Amino acid sequence: MYDVLIIGSGPAGLSAAIYAKRANLDVRILEKNMFGTGQVAESSEVDNYLGLPHSNGFDLGDKFRKHAEGLGVEFITGEAAGIVKEDGIFKITLKNGEILESKTVIYGAGATHRHLDVPGENELRGHGVSYCATCDGGFYRGKTVAVFGGGDTAINDALYLSKLASKVYIVHRREEFRGSKQYVDKLMNTENIEPVLSEELKNIEGDTKVQSVLLKSGRKIEVDGVFIAVGMNPLTDILQGTVDIDASGYIIAGEDCVTSLPGFFAAGDVRTKKLRQVITAAADGANAVDSAIDFLKNSR
Repeated sequence: MYDVLIIGSGPAGLSAAIYAKRANLDVRILEKNMFGTGQVAESSEVDNYLGLPHSNGFDLGDKFRKHAEGLGVEFITGEAAGIVKEDGIFKITLKNGEILESKTVIYGAGATHRHLDVPGENELRGHGVSYCATCDGGFYRGKTVAVFGGGDTAINDALYLSKLASKVYIVHRREEFRGSKQYVDKLMNTENIEPVLSEELKNIEGDTKVQSVLLKSGRKIEVDGVFIAVGMNPLTDILQGTVDIDASGYIIAGEDCVTSLPGFFAAGDVRTKKLRQVITAAADGANAVDSAIDFLKNSR
């Protein structure tokens, strides 16, 4: 039985492992992908992680993992299928039937971006197709971009990009935006943002990078980048009925990563928070371990 079992080896999980190991805790990381490092590996470039500008996402994630491995952190390859707490001990059942036991769990399985599943989206991902304006917006200074979505996230992405790009199109399939009135008003009054309503994306076009988007009406817009902001899917299905989760599927937890289930902590993109970035995920990992240490001390 472990002191801490960390589920997920993204920045949150790896940060947690480093802090747990340095605190002399018996820790393991459970990761479904061999040598996985989370969503950061999917970014062609990360330019906003402190001290490591212009990093390739895969290389940055690899550095995080090697840091943990260098401290002697051990990894278990497998996928959790269920989690229960019995007699004060967490029992994590894997898809292969194996059961792991731990005094505490740090859940950092993350979330996945929702896709539009249109031609060109997967092919040009990382080559002009992005799901994170704050991550990749800096690469489009003085260029033309399109944002797809109609909620607060899409509107805020468009507003953020308007400070960098020369022109921003925001395309929404409905006749009006779903976001908060204050954001919509600001959007409509931003000179270099052009709303395109009652339209849907048909294709993303380009050979080696994004060159244009084709809408279902037949309209074609030349752009350098496409930002898809239609929501995220937190990977919390196995936690239904185990821990408190909000209406969007995120684990309810504050900056201390404490959840409604004692000894169970949520870190990274999977928890309720405003900003989901590599740096905030890493911070969550540290906070989760600090909370786990307090829990273990009080449980003795």
